[in-house]
Amino acid sequence: MSTPFTPAKAQRAVELLASRPLVRLVTEIDDNGAIPPRRLAGTLPDLSTPQLRSASDMARTHGLIRIAPGTGLELTEAGTELASLYDAMARWARRHAVPAPACEFSSRIRHVLALLAPSLITERADGADAGLARLRTLLIQWLADNLQVTRVSEPEPVA
Repeated sequence: MSTPFTPAKAQRAVELLASRPLVRLVTEIDDNGAIPPRRLAGTLPDLSTPQLRSASDMARTHGLIRIAPGTGLELTEAGTELASLYDAMARWARRHAVPAPACEFSSRIRHVLALLAPSLITERADGADAGLARLRTLLIQWLADNLQVTRVSEPEPVA
């Protein structure tokens, strides 16, 4: 499977998807349903207010969540698919005890994304086990379906 990702686009996508606040927000909504915006801080008390704001803004900007009247923040189809991808990554990482036998879910996601990042700009994943190669294929497909995640911000013009 060929990859349409430049090094900058791949890096941008991996940085975004590996963001701990984003991982926490997407998986919390996936596991427990919509979160009223006013309950966000109580639902994710391990994240600061700026982290919560940034994660929810980032997730809305990239089409991963939306505000549903009467219920709150809910996953879009892209967000639900990302949550499934996160689950698959975490299962692989648990099975291989990486980055450690016992660690936080988001650490597992970040570790797998770091393993996959170099292969996003090559034609194949050299030396990867079958499970990791499958995750690469799933990630590339998700990114191809959600190209907005790979967009690199243009620098602001200097006045």
